[in-house]
Amino acid sequence: MKSSLNAARRSRELAELADGRTVDVLVVGLGATGAGAALDAASRGLSVAAIDACDLAFGTSRWSSKMIHGGLRYLAKGQIGVAHESAVERGVLLARTAPHLVRAQPYLLPLTPRVSGSQAATLMTGYRLGDGLRAAARTPRRLLPGPSRISAGRARELAAPLSPRGLRGALLSWDGRLVDDARLVVALARTAAAHGARILTRCRALELGGREARVRDELTGETFTIRARAVINAAGVWAAQLDPAIRLRPSRGTHLVLRPETLPGLRTGLHVPIPGESNRFALVLPQADGRVYVGLTDEPVEGPVPDVPEAPEEDVTFLLGVLNSVLDTEVRREEVAGAFAGLRPLLAAEGRTADLSRRHALLTSSDGMVTVVGGKLTTYRRMAEDAVDLAVRTHRLGAGASRTARLPLVGVTHPGVTAPARLVERYGGEAGAVHTLAGRDPALAERLPTGVTVAELVWAVRHEGALDAGDLLDRRTRIGLVAEDRQAALPAAQKALDYQE
Repeated sequence: MKSSLNAARRSRELAELADGRTVDVLVVGLGATGAGAALDAASRGLSVAAIDACDLAFGTSRWSSKMIHGGLRYLAKGQIGVAHESAVERGVLLARTAPHLVRAQPYLLPLTPRVSGSQAATLMTGYRLGDGLRAAARTPRRLLPGPSRISAGRARELAAPLSPRGLRGALLSWDGRLVDDARLVVALARTAAAHGARILTRCRALELGGREARVRDELTGETFTIRARAVINAAGVWAAQLDPAIRLRPSRGTHLVLRPETLPGLRTGLHVPIPGESNRFALVLPQADGRVYVGLTDEPVEGPVPDVPEAPEEDVTFLLGVLNSVLDTEVRREEVAGAFAGLRPLLAAEGRTADLSRRHALLTSSDGMVTVVGGKLTTYRRMAEDAVDLAVRTHRLGAGASRTARLPLVGVTHPGVTAPARLVERYGGEAGAVHTLAGRDPALAERLPTGVTVAELVWAVRHEGALDAGDLLDRRTRIGLVAEDRQAALPAAQKALDYQE
C-alpha cells in the first residue's frame, strides 16, 4: 500500500535525503499539526519530508482528552472566532475526513445541590448556543444531536455511579470525540505518505534554519543535512528549542486512568463542575476499551520540557476530589490504575494558563522558518493549512490551495467491511484486513490487555511505522497506560517486531 509506513521504507527514504536531495517542504514534528502540515503540503503536489525525534504522536497529541469539541468554552469567553473555527473543524472530521475515528459522544452534567437552578439555566443556554455553533458550521443534526434536560432516573440509567442524593436530573449535551488521538496522527501520517511525503521517525533535528536542518538518525547515530525550500517548525512544546526567539508558557493537563470495573454502568461521559470555577469542568470519559479517563488539570509548567511529562500526586488528588463530588461510592486512590499528563504549547502571556487563548499563532524567523504553536487538537487541520499557506507565500512555492478539508484519511469506512465492531472503530475500512491477518495464524489472534490482538501489533509494524515495543504499546495501542498491562503485553510486542513483510 502507498500509505504503508515501516522500517524498510524509512531506511530507503532516509538514504535519499542523506544523499542531498532537496525537498520543497521540511516539517519538524509529527504530532497532529506536523503530520497535518505534511499532508497539506504533499496533497498540493509539493515534495515533503517530515521528521520527528521520537515517534508519531509522541508528544502532546497523544495526551489529550480525545475530545473534538465545538468551541463552547471559547464562546463563553467571548472568543467567537476561535469557537466558530473549532465548530467548523469538528464538522470536517465528523462528516468528511475522519468519520471512522470521530463520532458524537453524549455527556451528562449532573444537577446536584452544588448546581443552582440559575446556574443550570445558564449552562443550558450555553449548550444551546453551542448547538447554534453546530448549525452555523453546517454540521448535520444526524451527526450531532442537540442538548436536553433529563430526569434523575434517566440520568442514573445512563450513568449508574452518580449519587442519587439531591440529584434533580442532568443536562445532556453532545460533542465530538476521538476513539484515540494517536490513531488520528497515524492516519494523517499515512495519508501524507500515500501522497508521497517522506515520514521519518527517530530523526532528530539538531539545528534548524529557514532552508535546512542538521539531523541525526537516532537508530544509527549518523548525522546529515536535509535541504528544503521551506521549513515548518511544528515541534509543539519543543518549538522554542529549535527557535530560541519563541517564548512559550506550557501548561500541564493531567488525566487519571480507571479500570473498567471501577465505574460500572457508566454509559455516557460526564461534565463535573470544578468548585470555585464558573466555566471549568472535569471530564469523565468512558473509553472503547472499557477504561475510563478522568481529567483534566491546567497548571503552568516551569523549567525544561520533559520528553514524557509526569502526573504529580497533587493533580491526582484534585481530580479524585472533583470526581467523587458526584458519585454514590467514592473512588479511592488505590483504584487509580494509571495517570498521564500532556503539555499545551501556549504562547507566553500574563494571567493563568487556564485563561490563555487557544488560538494558534504563526511566527516567521529572520531566515524564513515558519513556526506554528498554540491551538488545540480539534483545529490541527486549520493550523496545518495556515502554516503551509505562509510557507508557500514566504518562499514562493508553486502550489495550489489546501485540499485537506475534503480529503478522507486512510481508513475511512467503506460499505461492506466485515470485522468485529471494535476493529472497525479503530481501523475503519482497513478493519477487514486486520481481522483477516488474525485469522491466518492462531498466534496472531491472541488477545492482550484491553482486547488488542497480536495481529494489531503486527499490522502496526508492517503498515503504521512502529519500530519498537514502546511504539506498539504506548501509541499504536494504549495498553501501556496501565503499568501492569504493559508488562503483561511486552513479550507479545517484542515478538511482533519480527513480523516484517
